Amino acid sequence: MQRFVKGSRIFVIFAVTAIVLTVYTAFLYKIQIFDTAGLNRDMPSNTVTTGVTVAAARGDILDRNGQVLVSSVPSYNIILSRDEILARDNTNEEILKMAQTVNEYGGKYTDTFPITVSAPFAYVDMTDSQKSRLSSYLEYFGLDENISATDLIIWMKDHYNVDFTSALPDTRKIIGIRYELECRVIMNIDTYVFVEDASQELISVLRERGVPGIYVDTAYTRVYNTKYAAHLLGYIGMMTAEEYEYYGDLGYPMNCKVGKDGVEAAFEEYLHGKDGYKTITTTPDGTVVNENTVTPAKAGNNVYLTLDIGLQKVAEDSLEARITSLNKERKENEKVTGGAVVVKRVNSGQTLVSASYPTYDPSTMLKDYDLLLKADNDPLFNRATMGLYNPGSTFKMSTALAGLRHGTVTPDTYIYDSGIYDVYSNEGFEMKCWIYGETGAGHGYLNLVEAIENSCNYYFCYVGDNTGIDGITQAAEDFGLGSPTGLEVYEETGTVASPETKEKAMDEQWYAADTLLASIGQGMNYYTPVQLANYVSTIASGGTRYKMTLLDKVVSSDYSNTIMASAPVVEKKLTGVDTGYLTYIQQGMRAVASYGSASTVFGDYSIPIAAKTGTTQSDTSESNSGVFVCYAPADDPEIAISVVVEKGKSGSTVMTIAADIINAYFNTQEPVEAYVAYEGDLMR
Repeated sequence: MQRFVKGSRIFVIFAVTAIVLTVYTAFLYKIQIFDTAGLNRDMPSNTVTTGVTVAAARGDILDRNGQVLVSSVPSYNIILSRDEILARDNTNEEILKMAQTVNEYGGKYTDTFPITVSAPFAYVDMTDSQKSRLSSYLEYFGLDENISATDLIIWMKDHYNVDFTSALPDTRKIIGIRYELECRVIMNIDTYVFVEDASQELISVLRERGVPGIYVDTAYTRVYNTKYAAHLLGYIGMMTAEEYEYYGDLGYPMNCKVGKDGVEAAFEEYLHGKDGYKTITTTPDGTVVNENTVTPAKAGNNVYLTLDIGLQKVAEDSLEARITSLNKERKENEKVTGGAVVVKRVNSGQTLVSASYPTYDPSTMLKDYDLLLKADNDPLFNRATMGLYNPGSTFKMSTALAGLRHGTVTPDTYIYDSGIYDVYSNEGFEMKCWIYGETGAGHGYLNLVEAIENSCNYYFCYVGDNTGIDGITQAAEDFGLGSPTGLEVYEETGTVASPETKEKAMDEQWYAADTLLASIGQGMNYYTPVQLANYVSTIASGGTRYKMTLLDKVVSSDYSNTIMASAPVVEKKLTGVDTGYLTYIQQGMRAVASYGSASTVFGDYSIPIAAKTGTTQSDTSESNSGVFVCYAPADDPEIAISVVVEKGKSGSTVMTIAADIINAYFNTQEPVEAYVAYEGDLMR
């Protein structure tokens, strides 16, 4: 009996399962055969199916506080189907109609054909991508690689059966678009984006006029939501053949845009995302009757920078205002040509500000590119990361460390400044202290802290001369001067003064005079404002030099997950007696702000500041560049600042820029009055 019940249950289970499977199979059969057949019967017989790339949205770029600096917004691209347009009997007439319609409505179609748009025809200056395409085209058709522009136009006119009565400008338009279509086949590029970011008006007109072979696809346009940090943000553009050698291995299609400069390039692989693929079925008039997503697009990740855009604004505005003020009273040949400001956190490598002047609007940079290239003082040049400057007296802290290490002086050693360091007068070289020009005498006896406070040239010439250039070079290198800071964007490394540097640059031997110049930040010492900020930050931290960065964190496209978060990276850590030596150097910088050349602004400041002014010596005082470095608060450092102003005259004239930044960072309302340097500041 139990066996019978058990067997009955098994029979019932099998029977029910069979019924369910039968019904399910019949349902699938109906969908796949009858329903699909119905759809196919409704589909026009003369449709064309084209496979196209589905653009992935590029990730956003945000500042450390979550303010969106750069984003991607949906736009519309007009795609031209090669098969459809070539299937027409009047292909050339239709192509000309398309080009004329785009021009009529203020648009611009993609034309990379590297020949001028009007006679006499000549090759234009080609990008790497244009060279690659032209070379492939000529090779495909067996044409001479040295064929002239005119002969190529004549050959193409005949090859594409362009009406001989067509005007030359119209011929050039037809040939240009035929060339674009041909290159897509030759170089296996799947789609021809005829017009990027097309207006709704243009799309409507093209459809109304029955232009064949076109359809509209959604894309994304890069939008810059701030006019600040232009040099850092960078821009995107079409990938070159050289770039494709790298990005192609990462799965990038040949005809996509990539970061070209700044953080757009530095964090390209985070931001880019992954394009999808779909098929589109259209009727001859461009009507889309079916779309099928084969592979969905995956949006790029979002990148948070360490940048504080509010503080960046303060820095850029203050830099511009100070330069404008200085230039009001100057002759044309004495005007300030540019400047830079960098702000970083002392206890990490995070960069809060990187400002360069003159600057530009990143949202219109590509449109204004030719004008910017010709503009005065090179606004495209990023002075913060690429400008190389003598540090002047701001280098004296490095010389001080070298002298202490070597035992040339101790913190309590007093050196007598007579006004002129004349040890090498018999060789025709003397170094005057800046105060000698005012008083005809020197500072008298000074120890290390007092020498930094008074920026005594005699003291540091003595220290450098008796320490030797090797010790000075080593101290500078330990502070990171003349080396990459680690920033992800392009930066110059500069040079540390040394016999090797001079021989390489000038093919000349090293003299004692070179050591004296190097000791006070002149000669072959050339550093970027970014390096100077990291240098003073290392002093402020007690000897820890961090790798600088612009990357805070990366989050997923929907902001739900953190992909990675940056952490401080120590590049160098001064230990042992060096940390004790730095205590005295810090005291000297504190004295500069309290009683020395920075006291006019920071002497009564509510927050304790440690600072050093500097000047790049030149043939005329009007050409001297002003350099200023500081950190705050002096007793518990949070931020380090470097300021360089070309032809700024002295560090004292530009330190108000740092004061504006400190006010904003600590949310104070300290009065900041412009200070005009006097002759005694020229070497301070």
